[in-house]
Amino acid sequence: MQREGWPEPGSLVVCTVTQVVDFGAFVSIDEYAGKQGLIHISEVASGWIKYIRDHVREGQKIVCKVLNVDTSRHHIDLSLKDVNEHQRREKIQEWKADQKAWKWLEMAYKDRPEDAKRVADSLMAAYDSLYLAMEEAAISGAEALNEADLTEEDVKILESLSRDNVKIPSVDISGYVDITSPAPDGVEVIRKALKQARRTKDKDATLSVSYIGAPRYRIHVTAPDYKHAESVLKKAAQAIVSYIEQHGGEGAFHREA
Repeated sequence: MQREGWPEPGSLVVCTVTQVVDFGAFVSIDEYAGKQGLIHISEVASGWIKYIRDHVREGQKIVCKVLNVDTSRHHIDLSLKDVNEHQRREKIQEWKADQKAWKWLEMAYKDRPEDAKRVADSLMAAYDSLYLAMEEAAISGAEALNEADLTEEDVKILESLSRDNVKIPSVDISGYVDITSPAPDGVEVIRKALKQARRTKDKDATLSVSYIGAPRYRIHVTAPDYKHAESVLKKAAQAIVSYIEQHGGEGAFHREA
């Protein structure tokens, strides 16, 4: 899947080195149809370069920063040295995810390549990423696709693709509650207090409670993001502590470091 148009100055692009010369390297920009770029030797690496081929070689896949775009001359200036390792890894990962999402679209519209392209262009225009658009659909359903110009059939197809192929991102966090009960039936009171955590209903999160060692119990939460997970964890812990205190015991919540 390739985008139409031109990349924006300041953006990161995935490129393939096509030719290395004394003054720099020519590349094809993988994300944009038919677009080429030049990395001047001064933008290949920091400091003095003795042998340019020590830094770039033909066929190499690299991530560059767009410095300047001259559409009248069909010329794009790029920098390799301005991209750090974290940015490189993140961009390559995003690019691979979009390539994967494009293959899903091709399979779904197997006999209708023009529709696959139309849907991809609509998603890219609205979300700037095929995979992120499908990830949103997997998390939030059809409503997440409202910003794109799609037919009802497209939405149904994308919903199915997202549900079947996208792994919804999640985070795991834990905390502890220390609870005691002086009541004659203290064991039963504690058991009922712990059950309060499981009554913290949330369709987007999973929660479990496990015994660590008296008086400590661990609450583990899996949710789509940290804010959501923290909210569920605190509600569960508050429900436990509130119940134990109401029944004459003591309780305290500790967030896992």
